[in-house]
Amino acid sequence: MAGVRTLEEILKKDPERFSMTVFGEEPHPNYNRIMLSSVLQGDSTVDDIVLNSYEWYAEHNITLHTGDPIIKVDTKKQVVYSQSGLACNYDKLIFATGSNPFMLPLPGADKEGVIAFRNIKDCETMIETSKNYQKAVVIGGGLLGLEAARGLLNLNMHVDVIHISDFLMERQLDEPAGKMLQEELEAQGMTFHLKKNTEKILGEKRVEEVRFTDGTSIDTDLVVMAVGIKPNIELGKKSGLKTDRAIVVNDYMETSVKNVYAVGECAEHRGIAYGLVAPLYEQGKVLAAHICSTEKTSEPGYQGSIVYTQLKVSGVDVFSAGMFQDNEKTKAIRVHDEFEGLYKKVVVQDNKVVGAVLFGDTGDSPRLLNMMRSGEDISEMSKVAILPSESGSESKVSPVVAMADGETICGCNGVSKGEICSAISDQGLTTVDQVKLCTNAGRSCGGCKPLVADLLTLTTGEEVGNAKEAMCGCTEYTHEEVVAEIRELGLSHPREVMNVLGWESDEGCSKCRPAINYYLQMVDPIKNADDPSSRFVNERVHANINHNGTFSVVPRMYGGVTNAEQLRKIADVADKYSIPLLKVTGGQRIDMFGVEKEDLPKVWDDLGMRSGSAYAKALRTVKTCVGEQFCRFGTQDSIGLGIELEKKYEYINTPHKVKMAVSACPRNCAESGIKDFGIVGVEGAWELYVGGNGGVDLRGGDLFCKVKTKEEIIDTISAFLQYYREHARYLERTSH
Repeated sequence: MAGVRTLEEILKKDPERFSMTVFGEEPHPNYNRIMLSSVLQGDSTVDDIVLNSYEWYAEHNITLHTGDPIIKVDTKKQVVYSQSGLACNYDKLIFATGSNPFMLPLPGADKEGVIAFRNIKDCETMIETSKNYQKAVVIGGGLLGLEAARGLLNLNMHVDVIHISDFLMERQLDEPAGKMLQEELEAQGMTFHLKKNTEKILGEKRVEEVRFTDGTSIDTDLVVMAVGIKPNIELGKKSGLKTDRAIVVNDYMETSVKNVYAVGECAEHRGIAYGLVAPLYEQGKVLAAHICSTEKTSEPGYQGSIVYTQLKVSGVDVFSAGMFQDNEKTKAIRVHDEFEGLYKKVVVQDNKVVGAVLFGDTGDSPRLLNMMRSGEDISEMSKVAILPSESGSESKVSPVVAMADGETICGCNGVSKGEICSAISDQGLTTVDQVKLCTNAGRSCGGCKPLVADLLTLTTGEEVGNAKEAMCGCTEYTHEEVVAEIRELGLSHPREVMNVLGWESDEGCSKCRPAINYYLQMVDPIKNADDPSSRFVNERVHANINHNGTFSVVPRMYGGVTNAEQLRKIADVADKYSIPLLKVTGGQRIDMFGVEKEDLPKVWDDLGMRSGSAYAKALRTVKTCVGEQFCRFGTQDSIGLGIELEKKYEYINTPHKVKMAVSACPRNCAESGIKDFGIVGVEGAWELYVGGNGGVDLRGGDLFCKVKTKEEIIDTISAFLQYYREHARYLERTSH
């Protein structure tokens, strides 16, 4: 997150200055690690938490190598070497290697079912485990452990949380707040085992039991270790950088080696390695300014950060910042209401707020954080002024009302109240998503979104809850309103739509441009020509981009049927262009992985086959079973119907991908029940199922109708498909 945020800041300051290349270990573009808990808790999908898509990298001419970490750095020659064997010269090198989870070195920790909670793969492992097992143990009652535990509860697992301390989150909370948090989470279904020290993990190949030093034990099917992180500095050490707990940097994020920098969790500044997002983004901003500067600057550089934490467990509001524990030099203001489940503590030293803990109501957190940052003298302030929400007033006035324009609303991204209010007024913003796109407020942990909503209400005078859902942050028009304007005004090009309808951005964004391009062709496919520049990169090059920058090519095989001539062509092309992987897909086609971008036109030309649209928002495949031609159970000609359907609907643009299947009998070998359009042959008739989905959100199709002839089934599908094209929003599946 810190590394790519640095690149974003560089692009703001001097977009033409550098040719940029990113190497990453994970097989994904950069994503919001803070929101992993939301994925686990079912509030977000993996796609939702991606911060910068593959298309973003392509649009900004940034070369991205995912799943290919750097394994060697030659700082003298200024060359890096990747795991796959790539060598890349550099003028400036930024280490943003983050942290690794700390795994307790327990006997049995290497067994199947013992994982960390650090990345998308860990989330996927937990989700898959929950489908076959019921019991989970989380070792660690800190912030990360509790987020993992809440997610596992949402996956319908029984969760035991093991913690070595006598109350939860002792690094962020004092004992009263920790005990209140425990009561709240116990009410949600978690079981806690405090003051427990894990001795070993038992089981055959897979974990079956966790045993403690006091002789007690718990049966389990999954162990999630969430006991901390350690900066990932091994490459830095091997490269000759000065390291201590992390890679040592100065106020400008410079390491001990010329032209080499470090940001994020792998960097140590003035003896501190930060593990939270706000400091990391501050570091990225400082580094970008320094790298883009053409002369020596008098700017002070990075001065360190006040650390704060907000717990992201559904239904629980917890905030902690600064020095929250009492000592002989501090005094505290406390509010403890057991009836309402509220606890607030503000720690004061030398007439300044130096720390705070809030439980149950965190509305005062931005203002308290700003008081800590500014070092404001509070000697003349009343206790009511310090905690205004506890003044006894019955009216629920948002804390943003009393905040000054310079005070920070979004701590993660450093966005002030004044910046947000100005953006709302100047650009006519009406939704939280528009504010996020325009200012970055709410882009990281999302904890400030209620305050952003309050600012929208305060500035516009309208309740945000009543605001319509705009297509994107570039406009206040909804999808439906854009389509209506295209029809009424006869608009014919994405740029014309954006210009006539007063788009905030001349270029639009990755959300609105593909949508507008689709709506234009849906309304009038003859008059309104396709605009390739408004399509995603996959659709522009007629292939799917892979994590290493190569592409995969899928020729069309109607109804999953091929022949010797096609197979020979595929084999010849694979040999000619050294294509490393050929794989049979679930849609009964052959996928050719690892094609270089410059080879794509030649590959398609040599194949001489039509594209299978594996990249497109269109009909992908029509999967078929053998049918009555060869199967003794087949009641209908599934292959013939499948081929006819695929030839009829191929290349018709749709709001999202469309998959079909034809099964010749109720045994359903073509998996018709989980397709957008699934046809099942029965004795003397066809059944049509619609709205199925075999992906992340598994959904069985609904029986739509039963007809006798092939012609009737085609007419019905055509009508439903056109209804879907005209009424669905762009990127909405039939299963929605």
